[in-house]
Amino acid sequence: MGVREYALHAKEAAIICGTLDDDTKNRAINAICDALIAQSEKIENANALDIELADKDGLAPALRSRLGFYGKKLTDTVEGARALAGLPDPCNRIIFQRDLADGLTLTKKSCGIGVIGVIFESRPDALVQIAMLCIKSGNAAILKGGKEAHATNTALAEIITEAGIEAGLPDGFLTLLTSREEINELLSCDDCVDLLIPRGSGAFVKYIMDNTRIPVMGHADGVCHIYVDGSADMKKATDIVVDSKTQYPAACNSVETLLVDATAAQTFLPEVTKALRDKGVTLVGCPRTCAVIDCEQATEEDWSTEYVGLKLSVRIVDSVYEAVRHINKYGSGHTDCIVTQDNAVADFFINNVDSAGVYKNCSTRFADGYRYGFGAEVGISTGKLHARGPVGIEGLVSYRYLLEGDGDIVADFASGKRKFIHQGEV
Repeated sequence: MGVREYALHAKEAAIICGTLDDDTKNRAINAICDALIAQSEKIENANALDIELADKDGLAPALRSRLGFYGKKLTDTVEGARALAGLPDPCNRIIFQRDLADGLTLTKKSCGIGVIGVIFESRPDALVQIAMLCIKSGNAAILKGGKEAHATNTALAEIITEAGIEAGLPDGFLTLLTSREEINELLSCDDCVDLLIPRGSGAFVKYIMDNTRIPVMGHADGVCHIYVDGSADMKKATDIVVDSKTQYPAACNSVETLLVDATAAQTFLPEVTKALRDKGVTLVGCPRTCAVIDCEQATEEDWSTEYVGLKLSVRIVDSVYEAVRHINKYGSGHTDCIVTQDNAVADFFINNVDSAGVYKNCSTRFADGYRYGFGAEVGISTGKLHARGPVGIEGLVSYRYLLEGDGDIVADFASGKRKFIHQGEV
């Protein structure tokens, strides 16, 4: 089948997915998780092929670190996906109900979006998370992963599809596209694909938005910041910065720019620099930073660069106002943090930084659907409509209005024969 045929098949499956009860969905999730563990050798063998080819081709270190999917990473991903079965059903919830008139009741209920297309980078764990989230939220999924993970993604899709159908999911609930050419075909399926979620660079997300009529929920660059205020506990600040940069530097929620208040620079910068360099981090800085620590000078491009590696830009600022201006100018709207003991300064930062996640005194690496208790995520939305931040099951549902009457007609209200009462929960 071509992409259009796959999309039409997924549209039919999505209708069935939207009617499944929570027990059926949970059984399917657990059955798939069991199958992934039982067939872990198949997955790890496929992943070894991808890694071997990646090393041969000289894959960039950031992508290479995301590609591995074996051992604890595999089991942790499966356990995170299994947690979805323990969450409440996001579908068919009554959001509000009210009587428009006697015998005329309006109900707003949650429902799946339909067919969701997700184009993601070389992370096999993302395929598992996305597939499970779509199952739980009553959607069908069309997925396109990075070519570097072709063998792993193919093995995962085969296992998930077989186990899911055996557990009661409809054929077509999951489709894996395997070639880059298929992306453009998918973009033209606006009559049967309801939402696209591209994960990747800002340029890639913009390309998707510019070349489709399908609604797009963008997951773009993660240019995250930490601002260390003059009142900060310097030990805590150091720990937070080091964790945010080095715990998993290839992640989109890894910090890329450190902003330091001028009053703390002389004492804090040497301390944090040593801790970062002990972890292999390379620093570049503004001229004022270079006068305090030995590092290369940052370029204008550095301030808006997502390194996804062991590199960090450092800038000294004179106030929280300057820090906020820098973040809103150069940031990507992902996750930004302030380290401070001054509540007034913290409040200003939190209220004025325009990002999906704004943190106080904690690592940016907490920006994650699993850590938020969402079970998993399809990505982190840096836009402002529908869903923002880590997009879990709540971000993959919409709603509809159900109106129940008994022969009611508008003419009776227009003539004054009947009146609206608009009573009940809103």
